[in-house]
Amino acid sequence: MRYLIIIALFTRLISFGQGSVALLYEEMPMDTILPLSVEHHSSVKPAIRMQRPIDGLINIGLNEQLYFAHITPIADLNYRYNETSQYRTGGGLNLESSFSKKWYLRASFMGGIGAGDSLFHSKSYWYNADSTSYSYADLRGRLSYTPNRIFNFQVGLDHNFIGEGNRSLFLSDYGKPHPFGQIRAQFWRVEYSVLYQFFREEEGTEWKRKNGATHHISLNATKWLNIGIFETVVFQPKDTLLNRGYDVEYLNPVIFYRPQEYALGSSDNVLLGVSFSAKHKQHNLYGQFILDEFSLTEYKAKTGWWANKYGGQLGIKGRFATNKSNWFYRLEYNAVRPYTYAHLNEGQNYGNQGNTLAHPYASNFMEILGEVKFQHRRWIVKAFASYFLKGEDKDGLSYGGNLYQPYTNRPYEYGHFTGQGQGNNGLRIMATVAFKVHRHADLQAFFENQLRYDTMTGDLKYLPIIGLRSQLWNDYRNY
Repeated sequence: MRYLIIIALFTRLISFGQGSVALLYEEMPMDTILPLSVEHHSSVKPAIRMQRPIDGLINIGLNEQLYFAHITPIADLNYRYNETSQYRTGGGLNLESSFSKKWYLRASFMGGIGAGDSLFHSKSYWYNADSTSYSYADLRGRLSYTPNRIFNFQVGLDHNFIGEGNRSLFLSDYGKPHPFGQIRAQFWRVEYSVLYQFFREEEGTEWKRKNGATHHISLNATKWLNIGIFETVVFQPKDTLLNRGYDVEYLNPVIFYRPQEYALGSSDNVLLGVSFSAKHKQHNLYGQFILDEFSLTEYKAKTGWWANKYGGQLGIKGRFATNKSNWFYRLEYNAVRPYTYAHLNEGQNYGNQGNTLAHPYASNFMEILGEVKFQHRRWIVKAFASYFLKGEDKDGLSYGGNLYQPYTNRPYEYGHFTGQGQGNNGLRIMATVAFKVHRHADLQAFFENQLRYDTMTGDLKYLPIIGLRSQLWNDYRNY
């Protein structure tokens, strides 16, 4: 009997599990409706959708196939009325394929022209065509290999997201996509993820590389409680003293980065974090805490020391159904102290191509947001509102709100507080109506209304946007 159990467990382990990769964009988020289970982990996105052997058969669902290839035209047409009209016109192709029991591929290409750089921050590549318009190319994709129920390996040029919130203080899909390699392992009640990242920054007319490595442990303590541990390091492969490439020490998937950083004698940027998620039926209470640097002595003394750099998130979300319609809601609070994510230079900060890798406001801010989504058949209605306080730099000094300013350019050592510098209180309200024109390509026609107010400028703006867009990735405008 013992041998039969061992054989059964071994077969279960090595048996293939067809693994496709979900989209980061989900109109009605699925993580809050899955049944409570110690096996399911929803904090690392995009999710891996497994079809596992059940009773000797492959459970692939009624509408899923083990082998398929789809090539779908995609579109991205946006027009926003402002003092000066802004637009984006793009078209391309999306390829999705499962060409064996263990391999999955998704690749998208889109190119076009437009005006108004606020509509372009998340594109892979874009450049100035003339003084008023832009041409851009957006290339994304990932290759996934799932040899068994435990492991998944991915490489690609895309975003990854860690967290349960609308925002993430760990890693978000707000900025530009970047090359990566990823290992994910799920066993017992644990999912362990290792992410190798390759960033770049523009200096003058040249691009300079920098690298990152991230670990994340997700533990389902119970069916309803999840605890996460996060750590990441950003380092320069080359500086004035050394050309070290991608440090082999950081390739080790089972080390802790802070001790390793000290062992190397480096000034690499290490961030640590913890998170939790508590579920009750269709509702989810979640939070994150990010730590850059910290002194308990200075914190107890309430000195406002500049290097006490940390941030927190607390939110609740859920969904319910009424008369064949789906509803989703969220209420979320985020706050990050000055100088968090910043470092000595842009080669070591927590950013990529001029954008933060975490929250779109980076640091030195407080924000509260709420959103409601309604879906009935092909119709989608969304409402979003946020209020924030953000401290900007002034007088040529860094007050901790711009991670691309070195923290050595601070005005003083003590007395720092969230929202310092040139404070800006802002309000963002959005209401969107969309219709799914094509289900397979998730092509949506939409009309979006934006109301934006900032005390720094005193401007109250109403910005209507109309468009036709394939919803394959998030296109943030809510900040």
